[in-house]
Amino acid sequence: MNRRSEQYAVTGQRGDTIKVVRSSGHRVVVSGSGASASRGFTLIELVIAITVMTILTLGVVPLVKMAVKRQREQQLREALRTMRSAIDQFHREALIYNCNLQTTGQQQQQQQQQLPVDPRIKVAITDCTIFGVDNPDRFPPDLETLVSGVNVIPISGSGGRGQPGVNATQVGQLATKKKVYLRELPIDPMTGNADWDLRSCYDAGDSDSWGGENVFDVRSKSKGTALNGEKYSDW
Repeated sequence: MNRRSEQYAVTGQRGDTIKVVRSSGHRVVVSGSGASASRGFTLIELVIAITVMTILTLGVVPLVKMAVKRQREQQLREALRTMRSAIDQFHREALIYNCNLQTTGQQQQQQQQQLPVDPRIKVAITDCTIFGVDNPDRFPPDLETLVSGVNVIPISGSGGRGQPGVNATQVGQLATKKKVYLRELPIDPMTGNADWDLRSCYDAGDSDSWGGENVFDVRSKSKGTALNGEKYSDW
């Protein structure tokens, strides 16, 4: 059976052109064309979209940088606090043991002498070889000593004012333990290195160099400025 078909165009209400194909087989195919069928972005629309994206990006980047900087500053404060706490604890425990009382006669003469300490301290540092003549205050000689550890003995007895202490019979006793004060040297988040600026207890407050006698304080080597306007090297 032959089928006849004819094609003609009809204009819609919105100005769209509609192709209508009519066949004798009672099948009709309709296809549309016009602005609604093949519409894309114009150049102006692309420029506006790119401009908006650029403005949003320029606003977000500074916020991200500030958040990262604030996080690094918090890490720096925590690292300084950890090292300073370890230095202070080392100093307190280093003052307990009397390195000058070594012979048996001296031990007997000083039987009643006891060195009062903080009741929170449980051990006393007995390795007197790490303290040179230029470090009578017994701060750690360097940061590596806090990591490698030192020989200690447990504290027993009772010191002055009800505080525990090391009595004369313990002087000269062999160390039974080795204590470390830092698991590892913290990394300075501002420089990316475990290299710190050191100060001894004999250095002036405004000194920019380390005397080398002991480690009394640590500071960052960064010359940058914090969000609050302070220098990292002054923290």
